Amino acid sequence: MLNIPLPDSTFRDLRDYIYEKSGIYIADTKKYLIENRLLRILQEKNLNSFEDYLRLIKSGSNGNEHARLFDAVTTNETYFFREPDQLNIFVNEIMPRLSAQKKGSQPVRIWSAACSTGEEPYTLAMMLLEKGYARKQFEISGSDLSEAVLQSSRTALYNSYSVRNIPEQYLRKYFSGNGQTYSLGSSVKSMVKFMKINLIDDKNTGPLRNTDVIFCRNTLIYFDVKSKQRVTSNLYNCLNPGGYLFIGSSESLHNITRAFRPNVLNRVIAYQKV
Repeated sequence: MLNIPLPDSTFRDLRDYIYEKSGIYIADTKKYLIENRLLRILQEKNLNSFEDYLRLIKSGSNGNEHARLFDAVTTNETYFFREPDQLNIFVNEIMPRLSAQKKGSQPVRIWSAACSTGEEPYTLAMMLLEKGYARKQFEISGSDLSEAVLQSSRTALYNSYSVRNIPEQYLRKYFSGNGQTYSLGSSVKSMVKFMKINLIDDKNTGPLRNTDVIFCRNTLIYFDVKSKQRVTSNLYNCLNPGGYLFIGSSESLHNITRAFRPNVLNRVIAYQKV
């Protein structure tokens, strides 16, 4: 691996550029992370400095460079059945309410925002199927800023770490695997539509208007307060009146927005648009 230093001034320029384009804020203490993760790209492109790399991405000649940059600075760690208490509240309490309101005339629209490699939206699809909902009763969309993880979502091949919390009956019913790699069946894959969306861009989020439930869990931690406010405002605008927003159980909208009403359901907070 090349030994190319990242000067403080260039780090700040890179950080500001990432923030401008994605809303992701990188603290000074994360300089080493940027340096380590981008060195491989510099080596691959035979660049001699981080300044050369910054000029490359600012040129805008290749949109793929932006995607690779965002891939490098974000952590796409997720797995099936993450934070199951929230999932159970949605499937057992909120979904029946919304489905009853629709009276079969329209599907309940669900959006997994910043879905990474797809474990969350696929988990929701499997749980709804197990509850007896028909495909026509719900629509699930998954989005992410990274085209690379979206491609992984569409492929739906997972390692043992990703599937470690899946109940055995789900694993047998919906996956084929050899103990190391697990492939999700097409019946579930076909239920989720994936798209590339930048959450701080209100024009990007437009296609997800009239959504009933949004899962945006363990994502706001990447943003500063200003960007969090932009993201939550865009999510609010995408929700139907009475719709619900789930964020990570360790996250809070306190000091970010008062637009949502927090509902406590069996010790789980679901934020509602009123």
